[in-house]
Amino acid sequence: MRPHGGDEHGEHGENGGHGEHGERGEHGERGELVEARVDMVRRMDEGGVVLSSRLAEVFLNVPRHRFVPVFYRRDGDRFLPCRRGDGDAGGWAARVYADDSLITEVDGLHAEDAGERAVTGVPTSSSTAPSLMADMLDALDVEPGARVLEVGTGTGYNAALLCRLAGTENVVTVDVSERLTAAARERLGGLGMSPVVETADGAAGAPGHAPFDRIIATCSVRRVPAAWTDQCATGGIMVVPLKGTLAGGVLARLTKLADGTAAGHLLHTPAAFMPLLSGPRPAPPPAGPEGGRGRETPLSGSVLDDWTFSFFAQLHLGPGVEREHHRAADGSHTTVLYDPADGSRARVTDHGDGRAGAAVAAAGPRDLWTVVERAHRQWRELNRPRREWFTVRVTPRGQTMSYTSPAGRTHTWEL
Repeated sequence: MRPHGGDEHGEHGENGGHGEHGERGEHGERGELVEARVDMVRRMDEGGVVLSSRLAEVFLNVPRHRFVPVFYRRDGDRFLPCRRGDGDAGGWAARVYADDSLITEVDGLHAEDAGERAVTGVPTSSSTAPSLMADMLDALDVEPGARVLEVGTGTGYNAALLCRLAGTENVVTVDVSERLTAAARERLGGLGMSPVVETADGAAGAPGHAPFDRIIATCSVRRVPAAWTDQCATGGIMVVPLKGTLAGGVLARLTKLADGTAAGHLLHTPAAFMPLLSGPRPAPPPAGPEGGRGRETPLSGSVLDDWTFSFFAQLHLGPGVEREHHRAADGSHTTVLYDPADGSRARVTDHGDGRAGAAVAAAGPRDLWTVVERAHRQWRELNRPRREWFTVRVTPRGQTMSYTSPAGRTHTWEL
């Protein structure tokens, strides 16, 4: 997702002549890279991913390492740049072809620009885990010749997969970062692929190239941008990660209907994509209410770390509520919720010392933790419904998520 890190570590170092492993693959790759990619596809297939023969062929023939020549690996609270020349070739190949997301940027610093030093901060860009990419591409159902828009170019790896599926001339990919689009364009070109790669606000889609038969986002949004629905052709499919500030991100597969509505359901796969960067960034929540209304709760703030519940809680809290949380040395958990719309705040602190329950301090017009408690009760009463049992509907008038119980009652929430 960034310019070459030098011949010994980047793409050019893999070309020309035979290495110590002898024969090379389709892209002039050394044997350990080809073997690692085959192993990745085999593990994905054995792990229960829906991997059609077309998808297997695509993952086998698109070299991931060409798009992530340098990435970060975690070392406690630090992130260390990981390059091919830093250790044995087989170990590096295994890392780059692991079925994991690869962090490529921390607080805006690209791994290729970090030199040899460790960095600290929050990951801001990554290459998605291949099995999750496969689930999303399977749901997208791309046929040759389909016009495809990808929002969130990132490293360019997913765009390369789309080029193999739809044809390079049919793919448009956009990203807000010129740094990313320039590197992706170069790396795609190095593989003989020339999709349209634009630096633009992804929320606006790519109006100059619409309509699209397929739209996929590799970043999360709280609500589906209107431009995406508008630019999707009737009968077209969109695969969109939906996520607020809580842990429970979900994937929506939507079909554009003749009346302009986009409707569909959630996939079973949880997905916590980094948010689409568009418009002003929200202010960080305050540390917690000073004073405020105090009370007890049987529910620890750590319940929001449970992905099976947190997406449901988000429907009740609304997309604008921010969350901060941490765990103390004694194991007790503290969560702070903040709604910038009305200034409501709540701090939930475990009692610790083996005692159940937590202390709540709430301020502002709403007790936000009461909202979570009610959501948790309803979630339990509905027998902990799974995400894939929910449907999504997007219209010009609003966006909703619904669940219909076996008794026939439909529950609906605004996104």
